[in-house]
Amino acid sequence: MPAREIRPGVHWVGAIDWDREIFDELIPLPDGTSYNAYLVRGSEKTALIDTVDPTKTEELIGNLDDLGVTAIDYIVANHAEQDHSGSLPAMLERFPGATVVTNEKCRGLLVELLQIPEDRVRVIQDGETLPLGDRTLQFFIMPWVHWPETMVTYLQEDRVLFSCDFFGSHYATSNLFVGDEAAIHPAAKRYYAEIMMPFRKSIQGHLARLDGIGGIDIIAPSHGPLHDRPSVILDAYRDWTGDTVRDVVVLPYVSMHGSTREMVDHLIGALIGRGVTVKPFNLPRTDLGDLAMAIVDAATIVVGTPTVIFGPHPAVVSAAYVTNLLRPKTRYVTVIGSYGWGGKAADTIAGMLDRLRAEVIEPVIVLGKPGKDEFAALDRLADEIVKRHRDDTLVLQEER
Repeated sequence: MPAREIRPGVHWVGAIDWDREIFDELIPLPDGTSYNAYLVRGSEKTALIDTVDPTKTEELIGNLDDLGVTAIDYIVANHAEQDHSGSLPAMLERFPGATVVTNEKCRGLLVELLQIPEDRVRVIQDGETLPLGDRTLQFFIMPWVHWPETMVTYLQEDRVLFSCDFFGSHYATSNLFVGDEAAIHPAAKRYYAEIMMPFRKSIQGHLARLDGIGGIDIIAPSHGPLHDRPSVILDAYRDWTGDTVRDVVVLPYVSMHGSTREMVDHLIGALIGRGVTVKPFNLPRTDLGDLAMAIVDAATIVVGTPTVIFGPHPAVVSAAYVTNLLRPKTRYVTVIGSYGWGGKAADTIAGMLDRLRAEVIEPVIVLGKPGKDEFAALDRLADEIVKRHRDDTLVLQEER
């Protein structure tokens, strides 16, 4: 993908990864991704904002060559993770006069992860500026977006925020800017869910801080297209990170011999009949990103599991573990399922979701195949969920 102009003297010089299917050997990428790097030319100095994944180093070099770049003064490292900084060693070799500009914590990680020479790193402080002549870069350290050393870079004169992982999306597109906002919204929500959601409270504070930096006309993230209508993505993040949840039940489940599936189907029908939106996920066939996106703002999570020997199904354990890591703002959790001769599947799952700080509603666990009494218990569970949702002022009722 050729270099493209964002503003006169400001160019995207990154790479599109159309075929990448998984990130960190964990996160599915149904739409590929991009590694965004940016070149900013001032009247006196030139800066490269971030680099690209090491698999795409040659594309970054090609874009810089196409722009006639023979010298770079500064390489800003907003984040040490390799999809952002993996090409730094190659850039430092190609541009021997370049200095890496980053914060102290990121400096340490770059030295350890990429063996960057310490004498080629300039450490900046929060809020510090770096003049390029007629342009000025300003740095804001924003930890836990999504690593502890992350920062963003603001180009003052052009009002461009190079936001690193903040406001990004794993979305490969030939468009430089967001075109179809309806298409990008789920990709951005999925991205937030997969890597940002555990740090929701930190991000709330960073959003408030961005309101005071002097105006933003363009948000240029490290992945996905750029936002030339910043209010759209800013409002979305305020919604996702806020404390309000929606009148939605997410229901991840596994059924081995059909009993748990009967319970799941009955509860789905009971909740729908009571006006609650339900999002079921059959875990052996579920994209982890889809599940993560669904739990961003769901009021309740109901886990459906059979018992394997004495505990929950391994696929349920995996989903519960990931959910606990992602730490959604879910307010209620419970478990339904069946067992054959014993076990504590419900207690195990409830214990695995302790980071959610959600209230546990009494589980419905049955011996063998559910019958009339068990279905009645599921109806009572549906009633209890509805009551909690209606009584909780932080549960936003879905539009019907």
